[in-house]
Amino acid sequence: MDAMEILKHVDHTQLKAVAPWEEIEKLCDEAIRYGTASVCIPPCYVKRVKEVYGDRLTVCTVVGFPLGYSVTQAKLAETEQALLDGAEEIDMVINLTDVKNGFFDRVEEEIRVLKRAVGDRILKVIVETCYLTEEEKILLCGCVTRAGADYIKTSTGFGTKGAQLADVQLFREHIGENVRIKAAGGIRSVEDMEAFLEAGADRLGTSSAVSIFQSAGLIEG
Repeated sequence: MDAMEILKHVDHTQLKAVAPWEEIEKLCDEAIRYGTASVCIPPCYVKRVKEVYGDRLTVCTVVGFPLGYSVTQAKLAETEQALLDGAEEIDMVINLTDVKNGFFDRVEEEIRVLKRAVGDRILKVIVETCYLTEEEKILLCGCVTRAGADYIKTSTGFGTKGAQLADVQLFREHIGENVRIKAAGGIRSVEDMEAFLEAGADRLGTSSAVSIFQSAGLIEG
């Protein structure tokens, strides 16, 4: 798989709390130039990016990020505002306190509520695998599938670990046929990107894909 083909699977990401507009602008320019799947940006930048770039790129943003323990109504309000501002993809963080309390029905219902709001647009569900047992991961595959989400996503990139190949392989065994996988966090080489795609991921969340390929001389800088 060549660099440009891999970049079609990349959500080109900048979610640092201190990211200035210049970094968001650079991200968007690179996304257009190299044909990434989307840009994944903070909610506060969605409207401005849509005003500046229009339909030249796909805008993804985050909800309940990065901790996930805000209440469902707050996440719903975030989602509705992001869609109003022009987001086409939403990456939501589940409530891990519900997981640890065994309230998987609440997790599933929250995903369902947000998917209902998103409609035909894409909803990705961040489960933050670094905090989960294998049993919890498997149960969450069921929640994501039954709630009708489009993707299960490994990580925020702000937890103790990022994406692990074993988790992608586990997801692949337990998600429904209409659910895809996004690996995010800690993807730092061409080999990493290839490995996650080969393992079954359809999207890669990373801030460094373009610079990795540039440094390797695989795309022009």
